[in-house]
Amino acid sequence: MKKKVLALFFVFVVGFARADEGMWLMYLLGDPVYNEMVKRGLKLSKEQLYSLNKSSLKDAIIIFGGGCTGEIVSKEGLIFTNHHCGYGAIAAASSVEKNYLKNGFWAKSKSEEIPAPGLSVQFLVRIDDVTKDVETALQGLGGADRAAKLQSTSTEIARKATEGTNLEARVMPFFRNNQYLLFVYERYRDIRLVGTPPESIGKFGGDTDNWEWPRHTGDFSVFRVYTNKEGKAAEYAADNVPLKPKYYLNVSTKGVKDGDFSMILGYPGSTSRYETSYGVQIKTEIENPAIVYLRDVRLRMMLVEMKKSDAVRLQLSSSYAGIANYWKFFDGERKQLLKYDVYGQKKTEEEKFAKWAIGKPEYEGLFEKFDATYKAWWPYAKHRTYINEGIMGSPLISYAVSLQALERALTKKTPSEDEIKKVLESATRTRGIFLTNENKPSDQNILAATCKMFYHGIDPSQHPTEFYTKLKATYGDLHEDAPYLKYAADVFSKTMIFDDARWNAFVSRPDSTTLQNDPAYQYATAFIKNYMKYQPKSIEFTNQNNELSRIYMKGILEMNKGKALYPDANFTMRLSYGNVKSYRPRDAVSYDFVCTMRGVMEKYVPGDYEFDLPKDLIEAVNKKDYGVYKDARTNDLVVGFITTNDITGGNSGSPVLNANGELIGLAFDGNYEALSHKIAFDKDLNRTICVDIRYVLWCIDKLGGAKNIIAELTLK
Repeated sequence: MKKKVLALFFVFVVGFARADEGMWLMYLLGDPVYNEMVKRGLKLSKEQLYSLNKSSLKDAIIIFGGGCTGEIVSKEGLIFTNHHCGYGAIAAASSVEKNYLKNGFWAKSKSEEIPAPGLSVQFLVRIDDVTKDVETALQGLGGADRAAKLQSTSTEIARKATEGTNLEARVMPFFRNNQYLLFVYERYRDIRLVGTPPESIGKFGGDTDNWEWPRHTGDFSVFRVYTNKEGKAAEYAADNVPLKPKYYLNVSTKGVKDGDFSMILGYPGSTSRYETSYGVQIKTEIENPAIVYLRDVRLRMMLVEMKKSDAVRLQLSSSYAGIANYWKFFDGERKQLLKYDVYGQKKTEEEKFAKWAIGKPEYEGLFEKFDATYKAWWPYAKHRTYINEGIMGSPLISYAVSLQALERALTKKTPSEDEIKKVLESATRTRGIFLTNENKPSDQNILAATCKMFYHGIDPSQHPTEFYTKLKATYGDLHEDAPYLKYAADVFSKTMIFDDARWNAFVSRPDSTTLQNDPAYQYATAFIKNYMKYQPKSIEFTNQNNELSRIYMKGILEMNKGKALYPDANFTMRLSYGNVKSYRPRDAVSYDFVCTMRGVMEKYVPGDYEFDLPKDLIEAVNKKDYGVYKDARTNDLVVGFITTNDITGGNSGSPVLNANGELIGLAFDGNYEALSHKIAFDKDLNRTICVDIRYVLWCIDKLGGAKNIIAELTLK
């Protein structure tokens, strides 16, 4: 089956043209792509990159958690990944007394390593081409029927592929549902925290420097994979042993030069490089502005409280980081899409396609159908965003929405006591998690603010029936802040969700009336049930757009037969290659390919939320105690470097490798000038921001004193 995969993809890679663009399926590299990598400097064979029968580079690359990449760097299962990827586990291991986020942590022996419950990593085992099986099942279907059948067929294929094993499998679509591959993984669940720098290093620069170069962030953390004594994946146990990996990465301390070959392996999350002009327009005019507007308010409310105490900062840190990371991205993406007229570029491509499609019934008139589909959805697109990013942006309301399952169980004509009991147990369990993470002052302000934003931002014809009319009658002029603040205060003070006595009384004698009269639940359902009137339009739009996009992509493949085309990212293992490279983003501005400790100290602001530094770092810098990690060219400690590699979200933590396949850094960010990269790759301005491995080693060695970790690595 694997040979069939190779044959299918060779169709799309002949006639390859030189470019840094492309997130390539490394195990399906055609000769033109591989040969170009060799010309650029690669010293490894194809089999060293990916082998079906022997250990190879791909065996060191892991899915870390649910949305990042990591790499194995020792014969005892040591993992390097980004600090922001390990952030949740680091926060969970921390307390006010042992605040590893604030102060850092370094295990000086394996016995000191901290279990990370809920964290897992996945190794890729194999891939199979299942296109024929899927297409046979989908034959003659379209729209919602096709989507439903695809889901059930994919589930069944994955089940059969892993039956009787401890493996997991997922069927993934490629080229917008024109091809399907089955990915089989082995998941390891005993993961332990080995080390992390203080967040003043791991998050240095905060939101201000996010997506910016130069970037002086030590974005790394260290974990380890454990197995049972037989070397098999297992749940946590005190007597588990470190993993003996099939392959691990050597680490280079040589440093980088401008023009050096660079290669990144990892799991890029999603791109839409084949998006239509209609998709670009709705992003720039509706979706991105709404997301940025709503997230900005939530972040401001949270930050006010986080600055008040370490306890609140620790409580909200993980949630805040997740919201903030893509707040700036969505803002920058919109600006870059507009600046470089990506809409116009897409229109030009579509005009060429339309001319090619003349006389081809399957493709002729395709854009008229796209136009009709988007026009029908346009009036409701903002509503969906305001629900997801606004109303549901309140943690209290997000939890209250989950209680709809309980209402359904309680209001059935013949209620099932067993079902009600199970739903109540689930609701009580998730309530406990919610209360642990909840910061009432910030959440109360978020509810008030987003309620007002919905009122002013969404067409009145789409408002919940009578909700705002009653709000005005009770609390006053809805153009002022005060009514929303008073309403939010009432919701928070009167809901049973925060009151253990009332909650326990409800659980002991549950009834639908009590639930329906709860103010938090009333607020949540007023908006969610109102949105249910518009959800069919969302489903119809999604199904129609997916089907039209599938046909468009099929046509693109036919029209470009013989040219190199890579599939959009979909969180499957990919390879990108390029070079370490400086750049000039605008007139009279030139950026070097590295940034150094000198820049860290220039940004240092004592006590600042984003630019403070730990005392031991300052002392080491004052002594110029850089040891073997000092860079000869700059006579300084290099903190980060940039490359032309093509990456996106999900590549966080990915290894950056030199021509010999040795680790030289960890990818963790992109540059602001190329934030349109999910839709349009900029061959001149695109840069990947990487933390230099020498800075990582220096932090571990000189600041952490964890020479045991350094000794475990194979340094070149």
